[in-house]
Amino acid sequence: MHQLLLIDDDEALAGPLTQYLARFDFRLEAVTRPSAALARLAAERFDALILDGMLPEMDGFEFCKRLRGGAEAWREIPVLMLTARGDLTDRVVGLELGADDYLAKPFEPRELAARLQTILRRTRLAAASPQAACKLRFEGLEIDTARRQVLGANGAVELTGTEYELLLMLAREPGRVFSRDDILNRLRGQEAELFTRAVDILVSRLRRKLEPLAALKTLRNAGYCFALPELRA
Repeated sequence: MHQLLLIDDDEALAGPLTQYLARFDFRLEAVTRPSAALARLAAERFDALILDGMLPEMDGFEFCKRLRGGAEAWREIPVLMLTARGDLTDRVVGLELGADDYLAKPFEPRELAARLQTILRRTRLAAASPQAACKLRFEGLEIDTARRQVLGANGAVELTGTEYELLLMLAREPGRVFSRDDILNRLRGQEAELFTRAVDILVSRLRRKLEPLAALKTLRNAGYCFALPELRA
């Protein structure tokens, strides 16, 4: 079963959600405080986190920021953020800080399960890909797909799971232009409501982490492509 950790101070949420998600082969553990979540993460392995935006001690956005800057094992844990209002600003901030998806409260448990399945399927398919055991080499950049590591001129480039999947998607077909719709549907693994601002944020975040390399090119009204020359053996 997939191990999930719910971080939400609404104590009434955990019980029914645990029972519902068990139908989809999810085992849900729950904590109400970020400090308890950090302790659990240090002691156990989880396949994904469900993170509320409003929490005591620190809000979910600060927690996500700390997670992405913490231990290496934490940086690629998929994070699905819950936002109380579904406000666009909350979504944008969460994605900028490294969340993989978002869901507005109140939500339907079936939609939560579907989004979790999509995130985990994407991670599983990337690991099982026949192209996984190889290295992609470009001028100033190397992507080790077996270890899911990215090396730049200044050493390792720390990416979230979604940032890595976007980079890999573009780098496997250098020069091909991917529209925002292409990127959303590929990363989510299914047709989804289009939130094109999310793609712009994700690309911008990845571009900053790859600096000073000009690895990602924007084509106005068309999309994005990978622009580094490939190194031939």
